[in-house]
Amino acid sequence: MAQYQKQLVSKKELKSVCGIPYSAQHIARLEAAGQFPKRIRLGQNRVAWLLSEVEAWIDERLATRDHINGDDTSF
Repeated sequence: MAQYQKQLVSKKELKSVCGIPYSAQHIARLEAAGQFPKRIRLGQNRVAWLLSEVEAWIDERLATRDHINGDDTSF
C-alpha cells in the first residue's frame, strides 16, 4: 500500500492520536483567532486537519515552553 505524504486527522483523532485535550468548540475558537491550523472541509458534515500542520503547532508550543523555561529547573 502507498504511503501518503499528506495525512489527515479527524476531530476525534486530534484527541486520541495527537493528544490535544481541547473541545471542538475551543478548537474552532483557536482557528478563528488564527492560533490553530485551519480545517479542511471534506464534505458537508466532515472536516479534518493536516497531521503535519497539527504536529508543527504542537512543536511550536514545545519550543515556546522550552524557551520560556530555559534551563530553570526550580519548582
